[in-house]
Amino acid sequence: MKNPWTKKNPLLSMWLSGANAVAGSARSRGTAALKRQARSEMTKGMKQVTDFWTGAMVPTAPKKKKRR
Repeated sequence: MKNPWTKKNPLLSMWLSGANAVAGSARSRGTAALKRQARSEMTKGMKQVTDFWTGAMVPTAPKKKKRR
């Protein structure tokens, strides 16, 4: 007598294939979003560093006088 637990189950196979496809899609979307966010934060950080150092080298503009 064959073991029923080792028998192929097409419904379970299709369900697992679908679940794997959904998980792969969600993982790729999440990874892409994290990469976009990391790139954005790196760009902001580099801009802040550049502005800090270039601002220290350039003298500040004189304040405008108010007209009465």
